[in-house]
Amino acid sequence: MKHIEKGISLRHAPGAFVRDLNVDNASTGLVAGILGLSVGVVHISAGSAAGLDSSFIMIWVISYLMINGLFGLLVPAYYRLPLPMANSIPGALMFAAVIPVVGLEAALGATLIAGAISLVAGLTGVMGMVMRLIPMPIVMGMVAGMLLSFGLNMVKPLENAIVPATIMILAFFISARLFRKIPPLVTAMLAGIVYLIATGVDLSGIEATIRFPEFIAPEFTLGAFLAYGLPLAIILVGMETPAGVGLLKGMGYQQVPANGITAIGGLGTMVSSFFNLHSTCIAAPMTGICSSPEAGEHDKRWVAAVIAGAIFVVFAPFYGYVVSLLEATPNYFITIIAGLALMRVITSSMAIAFSGKKHEMGALFAFLIAASGIQILEIGATFWALVLGVIVSMIFETKDFEFAKGKPAAA
Repeated sequence: MKHIEKGISLRHAPGAFVRDLNVDNASTGLVAGILGLSVGVVHISAGSAAGLDSSFIMIWVISYLMINGLFGLLVPAYYRLPLPMANSIPGALMFAAVIPVVGLEAALGATLIAGAISLVAGLTGVMGMVMRLIPMPIVMGMVAGMLLSFGLNMVKPLENAIVPATIMILAFFISARLFRKIPPLVTAMLAGIVYLIATGVDLSGIEATIRFPEFIAPEFTLGAFLAYGLPLAIILVGMETPAGVGLLKGMGYQQVPANGITAIGGLGTMVSSFFNLHSTCIAAPMTGICSSPEAGEHDKRWVAAVIAGAIFVVFAPFYGYVVSLLEATPNYFITIIAGLALMRVITSSMAIAFSGKKHEMGALFAFLIAASGIQILEIGATFWALVLGVIVSMIFETKDFEFAKGKPAAA
């Protein structure tokens, strides 16, 4: 346990939450929570494409929200950092695809082993070492590439939904310029809601259902571990944690518990394997939102992550209703809000990646690979962005590494 970074405590967290709560972090937490809720649609799409039973898919999504919501309440409260918890989207796609091949119980057994690997990586300090060896420009190049799609999706509605997109984007900038006491994200959301109401969005098909996570016993097979468990472990350790840590450091947080995040994610993944869920980890896009300047004062942004976790827990049993609501809402609404929330994070990431004179080629490759979304050996682009970015930089920019000067590498 000596490698796990110590947090503040949970004992006084409720009082600190009330003290630090304000309109900025509350509105930002709401946006992050809504974004996290919308990710459930990805699970539904992936599960449907793989031919999985609709009842299992709903339990899968409910478990995703309930379990990760509970961890999302505790982790940011303990560290007092904006550390929202969710699950790995690449892991979700692999999970859905492997179930018809190896069976659900075997896939969950592989998930349990992957979680154990992640837990050990955090407990032994491996994750902290990894983060010290990867130059920050390359990490932030990966982060910028990963988040680029959110910015692109924000402006794409200008092509086919120019009126609501223009109203929401203009509302954001006008509010930021003229109404400094009102978070611009709130103004943009209200403007979008008013437009939807005025144009008569059909909400008649919304249905309410209540369900909770269900226990299942995992099984262990070598084939399932090699096909799914090992790649999932690599994703959790080599992709999800570096992305979240990089975002926080890009927002000015110097002491980020990389080992703690990895270990807690591993523990959460092990718990998840008993409830039809494939992983628990730091949620990079939600971290970008909760840690952004839109969340207000630097030392109070952790509240936004707690609010996002609370939204997960509250809405988990009613996710059937949430799905119906999201289906009734045009796609542009969530994509525009998420893009607006992440704009400052994208600019900060690109500034750190490309404003210096070190590791520029490695950062560029990391940016391009992460933005491309490619998969190699069924492992997502952000992992390969880090690996190939470092390799390119070591070949062409060897002198930029601290170890080349006889000094330990710095994060």
